[in-house]
Amino acid sequence: MIIGTGRVVLRLHGVHSLKEKRKIVKSMISRIKNSFNASVAEVGANDMHDRAEIGFSLTGNDHSNINSAIDKIFNHIDDMGLAQIVDTDFEIINLMP
Repeated sequence: MIIGTGRVVLRLHGVHSLKEKRKIVKSMISRIKNSFNASVAEVGANDMHDRAEIGFSLTGNDHSNINSAIDKIFNHIDDMGLAQIVDTDFEIINLMP
């Protein structure tokens, strides 16, 4: 079993309240879940209205497919145009004995 995890740090321009931030983040999370069947959540910067951190994970049986899906998720987030990507990181874990 192969597990891929990723984290994206985003800067939200023109957002002045946590309510506005929640609307954007919920939209992004929903789009990622629907497009990639990934587990997605806001994982940090919860009290900052101009910054968001979104984490996600995928499970599969092929390392290259998981790696490709992670890249596609990063590109999808960038293509949404809702926020500027400040930082990304990912890890792929092989749990096969």
